[in-house]
Amino acid sequence: MRFPELLRTTVILCAAAATLLAVMTVAGANQSGDALLVPIAAVWWVAAAAIGGRIGRPGHTSRQIAVLLAAARTQTMLPDINPSRTVLNRLWPIILFTIGAGAVGFAYPQVPGIATGFAVIAALAWRRQSAAVIAIEERDGARFYVAHTSPVRPIKLVRTPGFRSNLTEITQVKRAAPVAGRHA
Repeated sequence: MRFPELLRTTVILCAAAATLLAVMTVAGANQSGDALLVPIAAVWWVAAAAIGGRIGRPGHTSRQIAVLLAAARTQTMLPDINPSRTVLNRLWPIILFTIGAGAVGFAYPQVPGIATGFAVIAALAWRRQSAAVIAIEERDGARFYVAHTSPVRPIKLVRTPGFRSNLTEITQVKRAAPVAGRHA
């Protein structure tokens, strides 16, 4: 699986977890008759959106992803590509977090309300990372794939040759070229 696709999947999975946990919070508050839970949780969710938006604001890769890209092993052949296995192998903590908070939410609806905020922060903080990695891939003429490792070991990437984009050179030439019919 390509690394930018894993990053996009992470954002989507975090957003889905936030949605599911928010629904469970509202349903739990309705079932328990707690009229104060949803407004307090909504304030936390708005604060979490502001925090996640602030963290995810830069348009460049995070330091951790930059280190991961720099440490990628180079190979000429594509690695074994199995997206479902890669998603389960790498994103199991998000799945476990959602199931755990949801399971506790039947007895304590405050727990999924708090967990929703953290899922919102994660989704918004990671939202631009895939675009930054794609920009690096286009600049360097490489593709980054997730290598198969143990689910409890750090992620490893494989760098393969790709197609380099010369879009920046084309735009620079167009700007420098004189316009026809104009005299200096």
